[in-house]
Amino acid sequence: MGTPKPRILPWLVSQLDLGQLEGVAWLDESRTRFRIPWKHGLRQDAQVADFGIFQAWAEASGAYVPGKDKPDLSTWKRNFRSALNRKEVLRLADDQSKDPFDPHKVYEFVTPARDFAHLDTSPDPNSRSSLSDPQEDLRELLGDMVLEPLPDEGSSGLAIAPDHSQLLLSPNLDNLPNLAPQENPLRQLLAEEQWEFEVTAFYRGRQVFQQTLFCPGGLRLVGTTADNRTLPGQPVTLPDPEGFLTDRLVREYVSQVLKGLGQGLFLWRSGQCLRAQRLGRSHSFWALGDELLPDSGRGPDGEVPKDQDGVVFDLGPFVTDLIAFMEGSGHSPRYTLWFCVGESWPQDQPWIKRLVMVKVVPTCLKELLEMAREGGASSLRTVDLHISNSQPISFTSDQYKAYLQDLMEEMDF
Repeated sequence: MGTPKPRILPWLVSQLDLGQLEGVAWLDESRTRFRIPWKHGLRQDAQVADFGIFQAWAEASGAYVPGKDKPDLSTWKRNFRSALNRKEVLRLADDQSKDPFDPHKVYEFVTPARDFAHLDTSPDPNSRSSLSDPQEDLRELLGDMVLEPLPDEGSSGLAIAPDHSQLLLSPNLDNLPNLAPQENPLRQLLAEEQWEFEVTAFYRGRQVFQQTLFCPGGLRLVGTTADNRTLPGQPVTLPDPEGFLTDRLVREYVSQVLKGLGQGLFLWRSGQCLRAQRLGRSHSFWALGDELLPDSGRGPDGEVPKDQDGVVFDLGPFVTDLIAFMEGSGHSPRYTLWFCVGESWPQDQPWIKRLVMVKVVPTCLKELLEMAREGGASSLRTVDLHISNSQPISFTSDQYKAYLQDLMEEMDF
């Protein structure tokens, strides 16, 4: 029989009132705002005490048994954060996790200040340490936890009302969908098999090709259909310029560039990065730009290497910039890759004068930015996540930002 599992909110309130965990404390007399230490595990000054609240919840929920299980600081932290993110009565009020001296996060209860109605501090006898009880999750989703200043200013105890939550339960709970904690839905969107690329080619500024394709193993831009199929990556054949360009000399130059692609310009996903490698003779330069046009006002971000791969995009900075954009930075993150093939980058020159320019858009990143724009600055607006072969998932802007922060903390910088 598993260890009884307490509910996260009553448990957390009791820890805040006890004040025994370092850095875990109420910030106001009404006890609606509180702080949690949030130091990154890779910091040189990180100590076990910095993860006290995460370990305490891991032990209370049965996910960690001292002396039996191997300590896993990152998992404790992720589970704790996920448990809080699922609570609609909580919101992340201030993220100071990047503060070099005192990294922490401030949460607050967003429900109107009332008494501790429906607060049940007793464990659920039917729950198990590794599973979430659907009835418990239903009650918590209904927002059965509210806070208010205590009537007795000198009292440090909590007012606990009788648990009437059974009145909320339907006799047909077995027919409800599974309410167990779900994985971060953004992980599914960003899974390797979900990466779809929209490839657009331009000859002297004229669009001659556009194709959207799934290619978990990457793609290779080639200039001929007589391609070596044993090479990695899905070949994407750029069209013959004959039917698009009227200038004979320009057609010949473009044909030479395409021929120089040889076995291709290889682009693929590796972990949180996109990497590229030149497999032919035609040199290629790349830069991150806007989706409508490349940034020709500055130099390229780099040249695609010949004998080794090079990183051309990192998901970590993109997610960081996306969170900043949601917080009002005004600068949307860039995700569109532009390649100038066979010539130098068009710095301070019209890009439409270049013979071959190729634009590659990872559609999942485009969708992430569109979701951020839909949510805007309001934490109450909902955004929809569309993942292939699944129903749209809706969540608030605050929840979306929390999911992004969940991703960011697992990335390498």
